Amino acid sequence: MWLKVVIVVLFIALVASLFTGLAFLFKDRENEVESRRLWNALTVRLVLTVLLVGFLIFGVFTGRLSSNAPWDARYQTEAANPN
Repeated sequence: MWLKVVIVVLFIALVASLFTGLAFLFKDRENEVESRRLWNALTVRLVLTVLLVGFLIFGVFTGRLSSNAPWDARYQTEAANPN
């Protein structure tokens, strides 16, 4: 359960960082040379993305995250052969 909470928090932080970068893009048009806020927002977004993908891969490989989609082959074989 903790893994899903971490993934949701990282996703929300990623979206917030995206809109923060957009705001910095519009606010810092006049002072392009001295402003590094947009680059900092991009760096934060990149780190959050790497963390999010890392946690997703960790969850899939450890079995803590699984798919229950109808097109998933494992779901179809379990539904066809109930024990």
